Amino acid sequence: MPDMKPQVYKDERPAEYFDQFHAAARKGVGWTYPLVRFLVSLPTLLIYRTRAIGVENVPKSGALILAPNHFSQMDHFFVGLYLRRHVRFMAKSQMFGPPVFTYIYKHGGVFPVRRGHRDEESFKTAFTILGQGGMLLVYAEGGRSRSGELGEVKPGIGRIALESGAPVVPVAIHGSERVRRWKRFRFPRVTVQFGEPLDFPTEEAPSRERQLEVAEQIFAPVRKMYGALSG
Repeated sequence: MPDMKPQVYKDERPAEYFDQFHAAARKGVGWTYPLVRFLVSLPTLLIYRTRAIGVENVPKSGALILAPNHFSQMDHFFVGLYLRRHVRFMAKSQMFGPPVFTYIYKHGGVFPVRRGHRDEESFKTAFTILGQGGMLLVYAEGGRSRSGELGEVKPGIGRIALESGAPVVPVAIHGSERVRRWKRFRFPRVTVQFGEPLDFPTEEAPSRERQLEVAEQIFAPVRKMYGALSG
């Protein structure tokens, strides 16, 4: 595996810096979303030959959480390629900073999770989007797996599912673990499989143990689909 930059797990910038992005995300999706979607869709289809299975499992309206595994920064494009709905997602705060990309994120409905801190603001934004009937992508592992194998789940997605009561669609992305390691223009083929929606009764202030329990229940179908796609 090629050398990868070390992860920076704590963002020292003040929380107030990120307020602008949360405010923008809570208002909705701006003009950069359809533009980026248009620019990225064709290369995603042609280069990675992306195919989707089970798109019919994704409700066409209403609050919804998408719960994929995560290997590549391209994963959100792979997931959204065959979906007509806007895919909103939380991203690590380190992605916010470079002017051009930050502008795109801010006006495209992306919002930050302040790494290394208990970031309640990111949860507030997630609940706001779901309360507006939006579709939210939350990586169940909390960040990219750098091992090439599926990682361990984090409790965050369990908390969002339980406190919002929104249905959750497990998503397996296969092939994106090789996106960073292509050689001589031999790009991996990527398959995205959408599982059947899962429903959890709404719970107020669930314990961390309960959050992890639900997160594991959400990720179990992802592991099963991913294993079948690997076979």
